[in-house]
Amino acid sequence: MAKDIRIGIIGAGGIVRTRHMPNLQQIDGVTVEAIANRSRRSAESFAHEFAVPRICNDWRQIITDPDIDVVWIGTWPYMHAEMTVAALQAGKHVFCQARMASDLTEARCMLAAAKHHPDLVTMICPPPHGLAGDIVMRRLLHQDRFCGDVLQVRLTALSSAWLDPDAPLSWRKDEHLSGRNILTLGIYIEVLHRWLGLHSHLAADFDIWTRQRLDPQTHQPRNVVIPDAVRILARLASGAGAAYHVSGLCENPPDEMLEIGGPAGTIVYNFTKDQILAGTRGDKALSDVPLQPRRQWTVERDFIDAVRTGDRRPIEPTFEQGVQYMEFLEAVWRSHQRRQTVDLPLEPA
Repeated sequence: MAKDIRIGIIGAGGIVRTRHMPNLQQIDGVTVEAIANRSRRSAESFAHEFAVPRICNDWRQIITDPDIDVVWIGTWPYMHAEMTVAALQAGKHVFCQARMASDLTEARCMLAAAKHHPDLVTMICPPPHGLAGDIVMRRLLHQDRFCGDVLQVRLTALSSAWLDPDAPLSWRKDEHLSGRNILTLGIYIEVLHRWLGLHSHLAADFDIWTRQRLDPQTHQPRNVVIPDAVRILARLASGAGAAYHVSGLCENPPDEMLEIGGPAGTIVYNFTKDQILAGTRGDKALSDVPLQPRRQWTVERDFIDAVRTGDRRPIEPTFEQGVQYMEFLEAVWRSHQRRQTVDLPLEPA
């Protein structure tokens, strides 16, 4: 009989409501016992919607509750490190919403705490970007070596997210809440690390077109630090050259695309449509590659199974992988600030 798992949720935002909670409710022997949110009213709404029996006014009540096995963190990045470390010290397994932390220092603290408690399972929520084609992409690149040695990589992810100069300061643009996370850059780097490996160095440049936005709480203008767009020239550890352009400044943008080329062939992944196109020498055009087998979203079940069995193999991303994409983001910020190329990996603090 499967071991019963009792969960306490801290932070009940959109993904917790739409994905995590409904999926957790489908797993036998799993119950969400308590919820703590930014306000009592929002916690009450969540508890009523999902029949959660207990509302906590302070997230620390969930951490210290001896009846809670798993702390499920759904807050913005600025609280992830503090909550994760506290939960691990209290003997709780931790599932943490992405992005991993505000910055690399916090991410490394989370990893150190996890290593100090190897009996506890930790996991970061993976992005849906590229999930459907993940198995096929790994096969094409590594087993089939469709491109041969990958020589060139280009990622373009354009949106209109930050075009409106009158839009208030959202949490994603607030460095106190989001830290050094930039648009979807961390998401895509996590995916690229899985498919193509780590980087050896990079050079980055930012665009901030709206330099002040109104704080929705104080209604006072605040300086914007997190960029509206970032351009990166990089080199992968494999030797491939890479160019990444992630922007929130494009009206009616094209699909978000990854292009991978080498002497044997080219692969294009359309993230907007979850479509793979590929071609080799002699092909008249790129052809559609079926996404079979198609990877499914099994995040919640993977984590619960790991807690029950101790088998961590299905877990991805791990805290180690989270630190790797946070390290890339830190290098991006350093490169922009210093106006120079930054080598990876970064030296430990």
